[in-house]
Amino acid sequence: MGVWHRRSGRTSTGARRKKFRSKRKYEMGRTPTETVMGSPRRKMIDSKGAIKKMPALSLLQVNVTDPKKNETYRAEIEDVELNSASMDYQRRKVITRGTIIKTSKGRAKVTNRPGQDGVLNAVLE
Repeated sequence: MGVWHRRSGRTSTGARRKKFRSKRKYEMGRTPTETVMGSPRRKMIDSKGAIKKMPALSLLQVNVTDPKKNETYRAEIEDVELNSASMDYQRRKVITRGTIIKTSKGRAKVTNRPGQDGVLNAVLE
């Protein structure tokens, strides 16, 4: 069973709207990709047009930028320290945008969405 992102079948007053068409594939949603620590795994997802999405299911390395030196390094992920999106994500060590991770270069904040981009970028704190 799919998830559909469409407008409500009810008006603001509660009356039923008349259905004017069937569901479209581009309106279909999917469960979120929850990236975790582990051996690198990605999944190919077909999307609208010629573009293919490659969300990361698990990752071991991160591109860490040092804003003081203006340099970017490749570092190993050691631990997920804080995820302000959800306490459940923090307990399960899920990596999302804004997560504080411990790397071999120090503490860093994730700046991109690995469940959509397929890579993990972060900035040293």
